[in-house]
Amino acid sequence: MFFLRRRVFLALILLSTLNFAASGEQRPVRIGLLAFLDTEAMTSQWTPLVNHLAAALPGYKPVLIQLDHAALREAVATQSVDFVITNPGSYVALEMEFGISRIATLDTAQAPSPMRAVGSAVIVRADRKDLVSLSDLAGKRVIAVGENAFGGFQVAWREFAQLGLDPFTDFAQLDFVGLPMHTVTDAVIEGRADAGIVRACTIENLASRPPSGFRVLSPRREPDFPCQTSTRLYPDWPIATLRSTPPALAKSIAIALLAMSVTPEGMSWTVPADYQAVHELFRELQTGPYSYLKESTLRAAVVRYWPLILMLATLMVAWIIYTVRVEYLVQARTAALRQALDERKTIEGRMRVHQEQVEHLSRLSILGELSGTLAHEINQPLASIGNYAQSLVLRVDNGRVTDAAVREASLEMAGQAARAAGILSRIRGFSRKRATVRERRVLAELVRETVVLFSGMLSNRPEIRVDEGTAANCVVEVDPLQIQQIMLNLLKNGLDAMQDLPDDQRRLDIVLRPDNGTLHVAVRDYGRGLAPEAQEHLFEPFFTTKTDGLGLGLSICTTIIEAHGGRLSAQPPAEGPGLVFTFTLPTHD
Repeated sequence: MFFLRRRVFLALILLSTLNFAASGEQRPVRIGLLAFLDTEAMTSQWTPLVNHLAAALPGYKPVLIQLDHAALREAVATQSVDFVITNPGSYVALEMEFGISRIATLDTAQAPSPMRAVGSAVIVRADRKDLVSLSDLAGKRVIAVGENAFGGFQVAWREFAQLGLDPFTDFAQLDFVGLPMHTVTDAVIEGRADAGIVRACTIENLASRPPSGFRVLSPRREPDFPCQTSTRLYPDWPIATLRSTPPALAKSIAIALLAMSVTPEGMSWTVPADYQAVHELFRELQTGPYSYLKESTLRAAVVRYWPLILMLATLMVAWIIYTVRVEYLVQARTAALRQALDERKTIEGRMRVHQEQVEHLSRLSILGELSGTLAHEINQPLASIGNYAQSLVLRVDNGRVTDAAVREASLEMAGQAARAAGILSRIRGFSRKRATVRERRVLAELVRETVVLFSGMLSNRPEIRVDEGTAANCVVEVDPLQIQQIMLNLLKNGLDAMQDLPDDQRRLDIVLRPDNGTLHVAVRDYGRGLAPEAQEHLFEPFFTTKTDGLGLGLSICTTIIEAHGGRLSAQPPAEGPGLVFTFTLPTHD
């Protein structure tokens, strides 16, 4: 029934807020107040505060909501209030659980200072001569407002603990009767309890019974404090703001409270007090926000935190299983990757062998295409040798052999033999199958050697112009035979493109140009050129415009150039007929 009533009360708070917002009236400022007296008394005590805030904040309407401990905590948890006014113990608990923050502390004329305002009085009937000090309560019936009541129980509990008394085990009976506070005083007067714990100044402010009907156990001398107390004094009540409260509103409320004049009842507000003494109380009693300190043994910790320990143990086992599985997968994946790398190296080795074979076949193909003119070139020096030999035979037969004639014929025959041997040597070197090597060579020299090789295999040589420009001494790191293969392929393609031209119009231009660490080599012919659609597929394998071609030459050249870090391209010349093939190579100083 209590919890149902509390939930209905909080629902009414929310409903009233929505009604204010819907009606367009002043924005309500919901202030949750811990009620330790009856509703009428609390309203009378706090009305001056509400009136002052209403006057100081024209755009807002302060709404005071009286709640017990449980309802106040739920209101903070659900953010059903904007501010709370509560006792020091309740404030510290809410501060540590929900992060509320004090903005001012109550300053009453009754207390000597806001830091020394709240205490407890342990009261008995004045006629109980057997009860003089707090130690006499062992084995007696004691009544209090509640276990969470700061001035109504917890402050006195600290004094009991320092005397070695545990109120939960050393008293014959400990009853919590709830608010309002006069329920405790009535039980003591009526004899239903031997002693009662009330907030200091409670019996002095009773209107129904004179203070002389009660006596305070173990009274303490607190300078300037007007009431009897059995305990030390603690800071007065704070007003605190929630995390959800707009900062501007909290600032306005704080300013209004600090500017509030002392009311006829002696109420005013001051800067927030230090509540460290309250923390010390809870820490000593190991209660409230410090209740976890009670269970210091391993067994108690296991009993208290077994869900967390079970979760951590489960996570640890899962982590171990996961780690073992990951390690296994890593080992398996590493083995698989190692095997894949070995297979890749094997495949790459085979590819290199196949590439070398393809390049070798490509060179042989070029030689095959030039075999007719090659035979003619070799036949010329052989024919010259034969002619000089026959000439010597005729001179011998006619008796006209002279030393000069023999010397001349021998020199000519040796020269023609050397020419034929040079042609065969260059062809043999070009056609030889070998592994790829990289050497640093002057590219212009390599180009000239290739032109000599190409020209030596032709009977009807085209004009070949080489423009070295500023690239005469540029060094590249290449496989010389592969670069010669590319040059021969490009020169051969250029020659084939000019088959329909007269001999005097056949010309090949080779231009070398350096550019920012890159050497450009361009080979131009003056043939018929290519259609745009054919040029798009020019470097694709097996694409050819020749009736008897395989379509592998330019594809192989592209692979070789890219392996050297360069690029091969073809484009029409800026002026005139023909086609320009350009490849690039990085230079080395």
